[in-house]
Amino acid sequence: MIGITVLVVALVAATVLGVVFRARAGKVRTTESSQDSSEVRSLLLAAGAETGRATVLHFSADWCGPCAAVRRVVGQVVDDLDGPVELELDIDAHPALARELGVLSLPTTFVLDGRLAQRARIAGVPTAATLRGALVDL
Repeated sequence: MIGITVLVVALVAATVLGVVFRARAGKVRTTESSQDSSEVRSLLLAAGAETGRATVLHFSADWCGPCAAVRRVVGQVVDDLDGPVELELDIDAHPALARELGVLSLPTTFVLDGRLAQRARIAGVPTAATLRGALVDL
């Protein structure tokens, strides 16, 4: 009887956690640009980021299925807006930058301004409208 109770509690906890994480997926969280450090800026420049234009940075990996959907959404929005730059980085090739930015899961997307300061963070797959809204003021 105790085993069944433990199993039911574990299933309920897993379901609640799944619902919470799914509710946050694809949502834009605005961030304060003051959080960025010179270490992050150095790592971004070393990874190929350029100053002067808004950048959509998204971390991916070969083994990440949803990352392909992010690639499509980001490509579409960047082409439509004809201003921001897309920078896709493999998390396995850039672990220090991922660690500095606090990337804990894939896909994770960042909107950076022309100074490479973080303006928004999106966990999961964003919609084109959501991503476009995060870029509109930049």
